[in-house]
Amino acid sequence: MVSKGTNYVLQHFLLAIVIVIFFTPKYCFAKKSKLLGLKMNVIDQCWRPNSEWRKYRQQLATCSVGYVGKMTNNIGKSLIHYKVIDSNDDPINPKPGTLRYGASVIQEKVWITFQKDMNIILLKPLLISSFTTIDGRGVEVHIANNACLMIFKATNIIIHSIKIHHCKAQTPGTVMGPNGKVTHLGQVDGDAIRLVTASKIWIDHNTLYNCEDGLLDVTRGSTDVTISNNWFREQDKVMLLGHDDGYVRDLNMKVTVVYNHFGPNCNQRMPRIRHGYAHVANNLYLGWMQYALGGSMGPSLKSEANLFIAPKIGSKEVTWRKTGLTNEDKWEFHSVRDAFENGASFAVTKGGRVPKPNYSKEQSFKVRDVKLVRSLTQSSGAFQCSRTSIC
Repeated sequence: MVSKGTNYVLQHFLLAIVIVIFFTPKYCFAKKSKLLGLKMNVIDQCWRPNSEWRKYRQQLATCSVGYVGKMTNNIGKSLIHYKVIDSNDDPINPKPGTLRYGASVIQEKVWITFQKDMNIILLKPLLISSFTTIDGRGVEVHIANNACLMIFKATNIIIHSIKIHHCKAQTPGTVMGPNGKVTHLGQVDGDAIRLVTASKIWIDHNTLYNCEDGLLDVTRGSTDVTISNNWFREQDKVMLLGHDDGYVRDLNMKVTVVYNHFGPNCNQRMPRIRHGYAHVANNLYLGWMQYALGGSMGPSLKSEANLFIAPKIGSKEVTWRKTGLTNEDKWEFHSVRDAFENGASFAVTKGGRVPKPNYSKEQSFKVRDVKLVRSLTQSSGAFQCSRTSIC
């Protein structure tokens, strides 16, 4: 027979167990629940709710949308996991443990992470090899104050959660090439990231600002590119799609620009497009001085469900078109379900069809209502991930 005293102790013991079972998980996952309550875009929803994302970093490769498609070529059994432990740089003889060794020397699939917060000053542009992922989640990585990134004749590359800024023009010189061999590199403008004859490139969740030339160039026949979740700010020329007016190979260029935050203090080229096609969707434009969307050589651009907030001073018109061309009537700049604030306006192409992205099944995504743009872009830029595993 159980005494009253023993029964009293047993009741309190069982109550304590109930409290542990029902309340501790709620406490532990409070931040996760808050995260799940956000109106995340489809890319972030794919991996961010997983509190153990550090163990499953490669899940990110399944989350891309737009013309880049899925990045599953970047993962698999043969994947090399490489950790940067040294912030130094040697452009010709990179040492193991440095970023250049992982990005340029290793010629197999490689997933690059960082041991700790780092400020990396590249002595020459970093030429990134095919099938390389640079993943800065969990730490704060700056590539700044000299040379920056170039993707030259390479494919299947992810650049994720890096802060790239104050990039400077570079004189010609020798550097470790993307094939692991020293090569001669000509004059390089001061861009944060430049694509040259590159394909299947995903630029996601980076913060880019204050560079000598531009922040992101997609040039010389580069195509199948998705630019997503980035924060572009403090820059004159932001994004160039297409090498120059005479480079007709860019007719085949296809770029998706989605969930990015432009501003403050961006002047022009968000993007400027030549020849090819761009699908620009669910982006936030926090002002401009000259224009937001522009181009030449009869490009096609579908602007869909973007929020354009015009500046207090400067041009209220979103678009700019280079005039005096023989193919002016081939312009296709269309605005579909965009929203305009502070007097912003969009000079659309009169008549004709609205060009469709014609995405494949793995590229397609649902463009959300423009009312959600602020929520969809609120996490744009490089992540500041907490010690509790939540990004």
